Amino acid sequence: MKPIGKHSLLGASGEISDFQEILHYLDELILYDNMWDDGNSLGPKEVHNYLTRVMYNRRNKFNPLWNSLVLGGVKNGNKYLGTVSMIGVNFEDNHVATGFGNHLARPILRQEWHENLSFEDGVKLLEKCVHVLLYRDRSAVNKLQVHIFLYTCRLHLLDKSS
Repeated sequence: MKPIGKHSLLGASGEISDFQEILHYLDELILYDNMWDDGNSLGPKEVHNYLTRVMYNRRNKFNPLWNSLVLGGVKNGNKYLGTVSMIGVNFEDNHVATGFGNHLARPILRQEWHENLSFEDGVKLLEKCVHVLLYRDRSAVNKLQVHIFLYTCRLHLLDKSS
């Protein structure tokens, strides 16, 4: 996971070298945006749109970046969560997942997620999803990383192992 600009957080699965290339593209984008010095900054929706174009463009050149991306953020009080696949397929929703999580965890999230979910209940729901995913892949790491996106700071909670 990597913070992108002032308002976004990017997570990825797939090839680490391709993720590093994506981060390089994003560093250039944020630098170019900061050079304008107009008091405006890219929000998560704009970054998600940029990533969608990058992934789709690389797919059309038959040289895709082998990553699935999840981008979340808050700008001006508006929450945003979206995902982009390696071929540029994208959507935004209240909950997203990549890989097998898209097939195994999303049904659980659709049933149990609601708008007024507390932080503690949300973490329990994520733990339930990860538990189901561990049934599928017993060689996976049993650590859960949760990022809390606040308006001015990011709090990182690590090592939620069972």
